[in-house]
Amino acid sequence: MKTENAMHKGTQWVTPETSIAIVASMMKKQDIGAVPVGENDRLIGMITDRDLALRALADGHDTSRLTARDVMTKGVIYCKTEESLEDAVHLMEEKKIRRMPVIDKDKRMVGMLSLSDVSHHAGRELTGELVHAVASPH
Repeated sequence: MKTENAMHKGTQWVTPETSIAIVASMMKKQDIGAVPVGENDRLIGMITDRDLALRALADGHDTSRLTARDVMTKGVIYCKTEESLEDAVHLMEEKKIRRMPVIDKDKRMVGMLSLSDVSHHAGRELTGELVHAVASPH
């Protein structure tokens, strides 16, 4: 199976200047745990719910002034639509990530692949490998 057959389609991103309040609101409204950050038509980072908790709240910052750029994780790990789901899962295992953007042949983000997607489209063994990798202590 190809990643494009397992991913969530229609993912949107935010700009680096987007307030973290808007990012958190998107996460709540869409029931998601990560939002890509894009600038000049390129992915430049990801914000996870963990990023918000640890980089914004735990350090006592004035959250009304923080933007996506302030809390995002730089260096986006992604897969391509034509990659096999197995290859994408192995990348997720290696990088210990639970979700990643999916890019098409024109280098456009067309979806997100999550642990939940994998659990619904891959066998138990592959899903189990991913869960074990991302659930292991750092």
